[in-house]
Amino acid sequence: MIQFEELALTLKNMQGDMKELSDAIGVEPMKQEIQRLEQQSAAPDFWDDMENSQKVLQRASALKGKVAAYEAIYSDYEDTLTLIELADEMEDLSLLEEAKEGVARVQANYESQKLSTLLTGEFDAKNAILTFHAGAGGTEAQDWAEMLFRMYNRWGERHGFKVKTLDYLDGDGAGLKSATILIEGLNAYGYLKCETGVHRLVRISPFDSSGRRHTSFASLEVMPEITDDVQIDIRSDDLKVDTYRSGGAGGQHVNKTESAVRITHIPSGIIVACQNERSQHQNREVCMKMLKSKLVEIKEREHLDRIEDIKGVQKEIGWGSQIRSYVFMPYTMAKDHRTGFEMGNINAVMDGDLDGFINAYLKAQSLGKLGDFE
Repeated sequence: MIQFEELALTLKNMQGDMKELSDAIGVEPMKQEIQRLEQQSAAPDFWDDMENSQKVLQRASALKGKVAAYEAIYSDYEDTLTLIELADEMEDLSLLEEAKEGVARVQANYESQKLSTLLTGEFDAKNAILTFHAGAGGTEAQDWAEMLFRMYNRWGERHGFKVKTLDYLDGDGAGLKSATILIEGLNAYGYLKCETGVHRLVRISPFDSSGRRHTSFASLEVMPEITDDVQIDIRSDDLKVDTYRSGGAGGQHVNKTESAVRITHIPSGIIVACQNERSQHQNREVCMKMLKSKLVEIKEREHLDRIEDIKGVQKEIGWGSQIRSYVFMPYTMAKDHRTGFEMGNINAVMDGDLDGFINAYLKAQSLGKLGDFE
């Protein structure tokens, strides 16, 4: 039947693309490396060097995840093609919608995997630490910061990533002044690093009794989570450590003891805070990990060699510095000012549908066609 034949042709034409994707990802070399790492882990003296053992297991786990992701796509490709061929042979039109959905799913997953091959940065495979700051404007800006906080939480959940709140400072009456979350999953930082910058909102303010249109700003910082295998020297003399009682969305341990920790790195002026772990010691550990992540991220961005030279580059959270605008009134649209990509379904965007923006950025970056914000 013509409908099934066209769908089958679409998939068969992807056969070469699937092979190219496998080569680009390096599936076969990764399988060989996994085999070597598993042989190492089976050695009698493997656990004698605990630090090296952890590195070997982490590397093997990461490689297995990448191979499994490709094999899942290829298996779906084969299963969908088999379904179409059987339906065509049986002339069963009741399977047409399922076949169409299968082809669309294979194509979407292929494009997603193809984009992942562009994530070649040293830290792209890492987890991501996101920090939100409300701009000037009081309650309106703080409410916008909380909307962004929810948006990226939903993005993480959509992708099956684990999202954890590390720090949360309530706004004055509504929203938040600042917050930090950890998004755990393969390539989380690679995908989200392009979201760093100022985000602009235009809407009729629910806090304005006159119903006037307001423009608000909030900033987002994205850092890779740096694990202990990355060495970076931080002198204790360069740190100012403050403890305080937790507040905000911290659960049952909030306001019980001074378990929250704030660390200031004096040479760079970087401030990190964590309040949502159970003890001061755990919060301090998370703070140190966040500080290392921030220092490494700045070093990578600025191409600096020494910690003493690091000075965080902060754009003003206001007009002219936004990377993306979200308009609720007089029309609805979200537009990225670096790539020109836009989306009219603002509700979907605020519910975490950000892949179009991220994919457009990755493609533009690979082609060297980004705007002046780079």
